[in-house]
Amino acid sequence: MLLAKARDMGGTERVWMKSAIVERELGNNAEERGFIEEGLKRFPSFFNLWLMLGQLEERLGHLKEAKEAYQSGCNQCPNCIPLWYSLANLEEKRNGLNGLSKARAVLSVARSKNPLNPEIWLATIRAESKHGNKKEADSFIAKALQKCPNSGILWAELIKMVPHHDRKSKGKDALVKSDRDPHVFAAVAKLFWHDRKVDKARNWFNKAVSLDPDTGDFWALYYKFELQHGSVENQKEVLNRCIAAEPKHGEKWQAISKAVENSHCPTEAILMKVVNALGEGGEWC
Repeated sequence: MLLAKARDMGGTERVWMKSAIVERELGNNAEERGFIEEGLKRFPSFFNLWLMLGQLEERLGHLKEAKEAYQSGCNQCPNCIPLWYSLANLEEKRNGLNGLSKARAVLSVARSKNPLNPEIWLATIRAESKHGNKKEADSFIAKALQKCPNSGILWAELIKMVPHHDRKSKGKDALVKSDRDPHVFAAVAKLFWHDRKVDKARNWFNKAVSLDPDTGDFWALYYKFELQHGSVENQKEVLNRCIAAEPKHGEKWQAISKAVENSHCPTEAILMKVVNALGEGGEWC
């Protein structure tokens, strides 16, 4: 009723988005589409609605229409990285053997429009790494760190990419260059985890979640680590701290928490799902 009244009064872009979300959770695809499309008529530069339209089309298996939605969103909101990322992923998915080349083309345009955005560089690097193209991935991360020399997410990715014997030195460089970024803290914690230096790993995980308690991925890594190496008391402490923090962000956290089937799951349930998506050494499966 409140949303209906808000729509009757014109409503903000978030009113239309929330109206669509309610219908999505109820499984009413037609009504969800109606609110999204009406919202876009009124607020064509609101990127969340373009994302929702593309995601709706993907859920329904309408990949051509999903591409059109993401492309329109990118045209309207060229600085929205999630739209470019969604379009690149879709192109890879729908084009089989040519998928990588199609995704590369999308990411190239995205970088030209957002040359200083580390997230689009990270997407480019991971696209190459996923296909085993180490030379290309190494080249892109070198270019990325020239453009974004203080990016924590890029330094954390570099630590993961270099040979194991070089990771400690890269970790030290990253801590200096990224100005104590929590992504780097988590990457350093994982290095100690892999080397079974439990106290040091725990210390760096604690630093990461203390500095950025809103990123659920850090809590999932920390909790997975404690499940392997900590006492029951340690595990309960991390779990309770995570629940109190109510994290809303994080690459994997958001992917899981925003899935339709998880829309009303409490923090503890989302944490467990994200933890289950982690391998034994803290790598994403």
